[in-house]
Amino acid sequence: MNRATLVKRIQKAARNAGKSWTQRRTSPGGKHEIWVCGTTEVAIPRHREINEYTAEGIMKYLESELGEDWWR
Repeated sequence: MNRATLVKRIQKAARNAGKSWTQRRTSPGGKHEIWVCGTTEVAIPRHREINEYTAEGIMKYLESELGEDWWR
């Protein structure tokens, strides 16, 4: 999955759920960006393409903020 697509998809879901979606910082090595959805922090790789399993894991991690199976 394209990283920009993943970020936009989460942003749209967060907006619909009434949650904030902001970038907090870049990791010390610069390989990840730390984003915050509501009160949950999530690390998103800075690669153009993100493995489908990694993208799904990120989306599952945000279920507590965006609702169960929000990405399906």
